[in-house]
Amino acid sequence: MLVTASSNQTSLYRLTGRSLAATGEPASAEPIAQAAKSGSAQSGQYSPEQLSQIAELKARDQEVRAHEQAHLSAAGGIAVSGARFTFVTGPDGQRYATGGEVNIDVSEVSGNPEATLRKADTIRRAALAPASPSGPDQSIAAKAAAMANKARGELLNSQKQPSRNGELLDLTA
Repeated sequence: MLVTASSNQTSLYRLTGRSLAATGEPASAEPIAQAAKSGSAQSGQYSPEQLSQIAELKARDQEVRAHEQAHLSAAGGIAVSGARFTFVTGPDGQRYATGGEVNIDVSEVSGNPEATLRKADTIRRAALAPASPSGPDQSIAAKAAAMANKARGELLNSQKQPSRNGELLDLTA
């Protein structure tokens, strides 16, 4: 899963599945589409290479869908969209998911550090939900941890109040 800022420059981020290119497999549908146009594909007979492509695409499809579902399930109410997928067409004419994304809201809750702390925890869980979180997944989890630390600091500061002589009193004890 990759984490990329959405184009509207808000605090929405997309949690996305690794691209097919990142796995060492073809980055586009072009070679697969050409194989689908071959005579053997039209006759229903597949070459060993085509059968291997189909098996790889099926496995990738399952991995991508499970990865995005894990994000979506963990994101709960902060998910802005359902899972969206990018597809390629295999030699068998079927469409296979090769990448995906789930948009989530990663903005702080204005004026409410307790709610921000809870939200940061949800963001972190969503980013790390898949069995194999990617580097960008781990990066967004780190950003969520920083957001949580900031919220904790705000909570701590709000629990300290100045005394009559200007010293801070710690009211957390």
